[in-house]
Amino acid sequence: MPCNTVDAAGLRYMIEHNALAGSTMSSDSGIDRLREWIGRSESGVGTVAAAPVAALSATLDRDDPVPRHGDPLPILWHWLYFLPAHRQSELGVDGHARLGGFLPPVPLPRRMFAGGRIEMLHPLRVGDPIARVSRIADVSRKDGRTGPLVFVRLRHEISTEGRLALTEDQDIVYRGNPGADDPPPAVEPAPDDPAWTREVHPDEVLLFRYSALTFNAFRPHYDRRFATEAQGYPGLVVHAPLIATLLADLVTRNLPRADVTGFSFRARKALFDTSSFFLCGRPAEDGRSVALWARDFSGALALDATATLIRPVHAL
Repeated sequence: MPCNTVDAAGLRYMIEHNALAGSTMSSDSGIDRLREWIGRSESGVGTVAAAPVAALSATLDRDDPVPRHGDPLPILWHWLYFLPAHRQSELGVDGHARLGGFLPPVPLPRRMFAGGRIEMLHPLRVGDPIARVSRIADVSRKDGRTGPLVFVRLRHEISTEGRLALTEDQDIVYRGNPGADDPPPAVEPAPDDPAWTREVHPDEVLLFRYSALTFNAFRPHYDRRFATEAQGYPGLVVHAPLIATLLADLVTRNLPRADVTGFSFRARKALFDTSSFFLCGRPAEDGRSVALWARDFSGALALDATATLIRPVHAL
């Protein structure tokens, strides 16, 4: 890539991160230092405000009534709260907060939300006071086909009025920028037997609105030049949490009386704003869960998920 096609900040980002990755992650001492972050925690308090609920409903193109005090929060919509309020001077070139505070300073440039597991133990409702405790549960390293990978597992617990309401494990993966000689990523075909399908056009407005709602300043979601030139993506990156939220919303659209109490997902392949993608779902045979997946326009699996229901489908 010619240097004059990347702004100075983007070029500095690539040079610094690739150099750090090569020097630090090549030894066991690097991962040992990162594992010192295991057990670190942070906490916060807040309220399940109505305005973000109305805004996400509009962003998902739902025709919901105005949220009122006491309305239950759909699963995954807790991501609207406890937003990272880092000062502008604390952000790195890519828009993420500089690492080394709560999160370990992993010296790899690509950070991705790889998956998670959420369990709703008690409903969260509009107007509820909420408190969250977050902890670094694990840090590990493995060698992938194109270089080192570092996995960070976060554990979040959200309570309301002293009662544990929601638990969440988040899997974050860090990797280096791909090289010109790296093999293409493996592609897994998506299932071809959905009961439900919905097409989504991930345009710039959708990605911007979701970034704004979650106060996510990560530039590949809205800065096309940074996404394509500094990180080598074909277009703007669709947020994995947005895809997961859209899949949970697919259950609500097709089973409006269902109560989803558990949700797990794993990102398989990045999606971009260069083409539409499809949300797919199929209730399990016992009716107590729903298999969900997103596939790209070519039929490749991008993200798969499972939603767990309180009551079986036939009882709704």
